[in-house]
Amino acid sequence: MLNIGNKKMHGETNEMRELAARICKDYLHGAWKNVTADDIGFKHISGGLSNLLYHISLPANLYDSYDDTKKHHNEPKEVLIRIYGQTHGEGALEALITESVIFTLLSERGLGPKLHGIFPGGRIEEYINARPLLTSELANEKLSVQIAQKMAQLHSMEVPLHKEPAWLWNTIDRWLKTCDKKLKGDIPPFIKNLLKGVDLREEVKWLRTRLEQENSPVVFCHNDMQEGNILMFVDQQDKENNPLEQQIVIIDFEYCSYNYRGFDIANHFIEWVYDYKEDNEPFFRANTKNYPTEKQRLNFIRAYLDERGSRENPKKVLREVEVFTLATNFFWSLWSFINAETSQIPFGYWEYGFSRLSAYFQLKERLSCNLQIKRKVECLSLD
Repeated sequence: MLNIGNKKMHGETNEMRELAARICKDYLHGAWKNVTADDIGFKHISGGLSNLLYHISLPANLYDSYDDTKKHHNEPKEVLIRIYGQTHGEGALEALITESVIFTLLSERGLGPKLHGIFPGGRIEEYINARPLLTSELANEKLSVQIAQKMAQLHSMEVPLHKEPAWLWNTIDRWLKTCDKKLKGDIPPFIKNLLKGVDLREEVKWLRTRLEQENSPVVFCHNDMQEGNILMFVDQQDKENNPLEQQIVIIDFEYCSYNYRGFDIANHFIEWVYDYKEDNEPFFRANTKNYPTEKQRLNFIRAYLDERGSRENPKKVLREVEVFTLATNFFWSLWSFINAETSQIPFGYWEYGFSRLSAYFQLKERLSCNLQIKRKVECLSLD
């Protein structure tokens, strides 16, 4: 059995190169059976905040010489190795297994990259000649429509998983158990101040009641459709002349589950605000001015509804999504808190959690105020 537990989870280390060569040799066919760590092309790719990705390629001479023998099994010339990040608490292993099953299903249905192999601690995927979108590109109208269509296609899938939206609440409950002890320990002062007088479990009760009032349809969701998980195919001959006509593909199905439609759309919109390409601490930038305008949100929602063949009122969905923005901010704040000081990926988890939970409280106050104003107007009209 492969053991990656003692390997460094960052950088282009010699240990990771040796591990990558061994994984390819054990799980792939043809010329891969003869590779050594010195043979392979090896490059660490930014894999987001949960996993590490490595682009591995065969040297041309090794592939060509093996191809001449006609003994190859149509093996790829290059692959992507994904090393899973840390798992947290009860149910984490089950979630990882579920994600692998989902990845396999989407691969077989042509909705995701091809799966080449699964090993303890990660998997081997098809390498797609593509790049992740930039945060600024999410606002491009053509790309936004394509993303909406991809999301609608995913939401239309029937997947053999539990059809109730239990994933959201079970995950929050599991993360809260981890947070209970952690947030009582030595935490940054700005987090202590933010949480002063706050009962997170009571917040969850309130949040659940509020979300259920929206009657958002439960569909098969991605739950993390941010720019790093949206790839644009790169055509070297045409990328400068017509870059926006390239096909996009959605990747990273770690959080896929049946969930509220409003969560998936709201989660995508809030990602317009966060740029994870910052080189300096805390390794992200938040610019609330980048949140999509009402026009941009409606354009996305209309494209989504058209792709699903729905005649729903886009403005009704817009209001639903605004409420579910509460959920996505609360959800990722907990995720950030449990990763703080345990993740080996350099990122300002405390700062990010602070940003998301602050946004949650601000939106909650605004929505509550709007509701109070609405009720006051209704009472006045009755008088």
